Amino acid sequence: MSMKKIQFNFMGMRKATSIVSALLIIFSVFTLSYQGLNLGIDFTGGTLVEVGYPEAVNLDKLRQSFSDSEFNDVAIQYFGSAKEILIRIPPQQGLNSADVSNKLLDLLSSNNFSAEMRRVEFVGPQVGEELREDGGLAMLYALLCIMVYIAFRFQMRFSVGAVSALIHDVLITLGFFSITRFNFDLTILAALLAVIGYSLNDTIVVFDRVRENFRKIRDKTPVEVFNISLNQTLRRTLMTSFTTLLVLIALFLLGGEIIHGFSVALIFGVLIGTYSSIYIASPVTLMLGIKKEDLMPVKKEGVDLENQP
Repeated sequence: MSMKKIQFNFMGMRKATSIVSALLIIFSVFTLSYQGLNLGIDFTGGTLVEVGYPEAVNLDKLRQSFSDSEFNDVAIQYFGSAKEILIRIPPQQGLNSADVSNKLLDLLSSNNFSAEMRRVEFVGPQVGEELREDGGLAMLYALLCIMVYIAFRFQMRFSVGAVSALIHDVLITLGFFSITRFNFDLTILAALLAVIGYSLNDTIVVFDRVRENFRKIRDKTPVEVFNISLNQTLRRTLMTSFTTLLVLIALFLLGGEIIHGFSVALIFGVLIGTYSSIYIASPVTLMLGIKKEDLMPVKKEGVDLENQP
């Protein structure tokens, strides 16, 4: 087999990239511990109201109208344009979504705001807490099932390498959302689960080629086999990531404000997932001492003797 196709010494950079990844993970854990995520009403409970205006509205003036009202800790922001406003209202005891929206309209009308109610979403505090717990459990169950699947299909060392890459992707993506303060809701959680699936698919393609090359190439070290495999799958990895990013960028630019967070999570996740399939999954598997003998078919004793004439 010709080795002329090797162009990049990926594994030669594994120590440097491991340090970078470790620093990013530490920073993500720190920022998650320090300021957490900007949880949406899906997880905290409350009322989300989208309001439209015939002309641009001044947020400072609008916030002033709420300062002396019965609504406390109201978050107000533009939603796509200066004519559209998103209002987040924490849970109000004794008020349901209809009561909140009616009182909100009365408040806006009393301050001469010509507002049009476009969307009202209400989530109770107990439901929000259940969604938060179920979302976290769903992610843990997904990682556990992935570990079992890869251990069955490949080998336990590959399983640990793949799950390490997925945990790396999830932690750094969560850190990104903690820093940027994007609203973290159920759509972002769905995007995180999609990132896990995308990153896993990329990693499995690499591991398939590694297993094949371990059985074909007998005179190379494990590091050289991983390098050969990564270079052989590089074009496929880049093309898949590029075409996926084209779709996601189109969603971000043209899909509207309501899916901005979802598309941002996927764009960042695809980039970090492509990186981790090369610089996290493979180095961790190598660090665990994978070798050719671990992937060779097991020969049963006595089979050759029974087949002799």
